[in-house]
Amino acid sequence: MYPSELKYTKDHEWIRLDGAEARVGITEYAQKQLGDVVFLELPDVGRVLEKGEVFGTIESVKAVSELFSPVGGEVTAINKALVERPEAVNSDPHGSWMIALKLPAGTDPSELLDAAQYTELTR
Repeated sequence: MYPSELKYTKDHEWIRLDGAEARVGITEYAQKQLGDVVFLELPDVGRVLEKGEVFGTIESVKAVSELFSPVGGEVTAINKALVERPEAVNSDPHGSWMIALKLPAGTDPSELLDAAQYTELTR
């Protein structure tokens, strides 16, 4: 159910690591808990985030939730298309990245969950 090439957090964000770069979004589990997403607020490019820091908010017909950075790093891009059409998260949460991060040297993603661990968490 959860793509094996992604890592996951207990806060229900996913991260795709690619060397010193990463992309972040929310999991299908999070999307189903939220319901239909209608609004997305993301940080400015250049903002430096600490691991666990709130980087934005996501609003659905049910609730407003904070988004947490799975790792520390500098925001190098936001998905402007997703901000304009946040409902895309509803049909493809694992394909709808929100922010791109440049990771500092020595970033340790070992606390992130793999797909099997995340599946177990969400049972």
